[in-house]
Amino acid sequence: MEKDYRAYIVALLRILTAYSILVHPMSKIFGVPLDMTNLLTSWASLDGIATALELVGGILLILGIATRPTAFILSGLMAAAYFIAHLSFFPVEKDGEAAMLYSFVLLLITLFDSGVWSLGHRTKKKAV
Repeated sequence: MEKDYRAYIVALLRILTAYSILVHPMSKIFGVPLDMTNLLTSWASLDGIATALELVGGILLILGIATRPTAFILSGLMAAAYFIAHLSFFPVEKDGEAAMLYSFVLLLITLFDSGVWSLGHRTKKKAV
C-alpha cells in the first residue's frame, strides 16, 4: 500500500514559503537577518502596508491559522508588488521573479489549504 505524502508536501511548501516571506518584514523592521531598516520610511506608505501584511501573514501561514484567506491576501499582495514595482515582459529585468512565483505559490496554498502541520488542521480535527 502506497502512503500519500501530499498533505506533508503542502505543509512543507506553506512553511517554507511563509518563512521566506517573513524574512522581508523582519529585515525592514528589526534589521534581522539583513539590515534593511532604511527601506521602511512610513507605515502609511504602500511599503509600510505591505510590510505589515507580510509580517502578520507570514506568522499566520507558519502557524497554519486562517491559511486560505491569508494566502489569498498575500497572493494578491505579491501580484500587486509585481505589477507596481517589477513589471516587465522578462521578470528578470526588474527582479520580479520572486514576486511572481510567490503570487502563484500562495494561490496554490489557497487551493490546497494548510496541510498537516498546522494549528488550523488540529482544530478542524477536534471539531469533527
